[in-house]
Amino acid sequence: MKALLAFLLVSASPAWARTITLAPGDNDQETLQTALIDAQLGDVIALGAGTYRLTTGLSLDIDNVTVRGAGPAATVLSFKGQTGAGEGLLVTSDRVLLTGFAVEDTKGDGIKAKGVDRITMDNLRVVWTRGPHKDNGAYGLYPVEATNVLVQNSEVVACSDAGIYVGQSENIIVRGNRVSFNVAGLEIENSKHADVYGNLAHHNTGGILVFDLPNLPKMGGHSTRIFSNTVVDNDTPNFAPPGNIVAEVPQGLGIMVMANENVEVSGNRIEGNRTAAVMVVSYVRPFEDASYNPLARKVRIFGNTFGKNGWDPKFPGGAELATALGGGLPPVLWDGVTRFGDKADDAATTPASDVPMVSLGLGVAGTPPTKAQPAPVAATGASATLAAVVLPADQPMP
Repeated sequence: MKALLAFLLVSASPAWARTITLAPGDNDQETLQTALIDAQLGDVIALGAGTYRLTTGLSLDIDNVTVRGAGPAATVLSFKGQTGAGEGLLVTSDRVLLTGFAVEDTKGDGIKAKGVDRITMDNLRVVWTRGPHKDNGAYGLYPVEATNVLVQNSEVVACSDAGIYVGQSENIIVRGNRVSFNVAGLEIENSKHADVYGNLAHHNTGGILVFDLPNLPKMGGHSTRIFSNTVVDNDTPNFAPPGNIVAEVPQGLGIMVMANENVEVSGNRIEGNRTAAVMVVSYVRPFEDASYNPLARKVRIFGNTFGKNGWDPKFPGGAELATALGGGLPPVLWDGVTRFGDKADDAATTPASDVPMVSLGLGVAGTPPTKAQPAPVAATGASATLAAVVLPADQPMP
């Protein structure tokens, strides 16, 4: 009965839905937050062109609301005067569409959506105008613990962690975005069933990352397709705060898969990344959860277009390795880790690739790179096995 009632409310909501039109003024903080608090099911909050000057974060917890600006170059939410350390906009409600505006200079994350279902982020811009800096917010567009996530046609610049980060979520599409001058351009972490395609990742430290980390409420990330992206010229020095996991990402990395399972990297254009085009590695930090698997498993790499990559690897021993291999790395670098503790799975952990690889031959998770025994790995071929992600019919759309 409860589900039926919710369906009827959503279906009927357009009959009384309102458009609440706002414009910049003398009290933007109160005006915007009041509109978000007073919003009702089905309402559209229309943000007129101009710069809204905000002093603290905004929040939305009403279902089925649209926040629509006049375009990310026209409608700007400026948090340059923000006094707290939180995000710019926090969404904790379902069936929300955010579209057509910019968020600038937040103390924390740009736009965060936590614990939601059917969140759409479209045609947004999140930027820190001073450029790369360790004190910038960690994430630009940040859905976490969410289901049915769509992030599209947006731009994120100068995050101290990941420009677009989808974490601990399921059923995800990230497409048509532009990420630059971030530590990680785009990251899928501890998530299941993600399609990442048609994005441009350039001038980040690392372009696209797929991680699974321990000690989080949701682990066991799997089934991600990274395809038809342009991952070029990722050359920004790493400016992440010390201790952050992405602080270990080497400058000039194209795509990295770490400790995740069933990942396809296909049809991408990857070039101009000095460290490596594609890296497949295990998680090397200590962890206590016995259920966590630090190995990368069932990674398939095929149909990509590679330009010049790997000519100046920025990781310990990278220069020596490049020299030993004739001046540069092949398209795929694998750490060669096939087991941890008493668990081993050589077949699942060896990436399937249609281009040459080099293995560092580290063998056991946690082996230091100083003990590497590099060796070439012949191309074996790979093909697609994962199905496309399908969002619900009632996913909010612009």
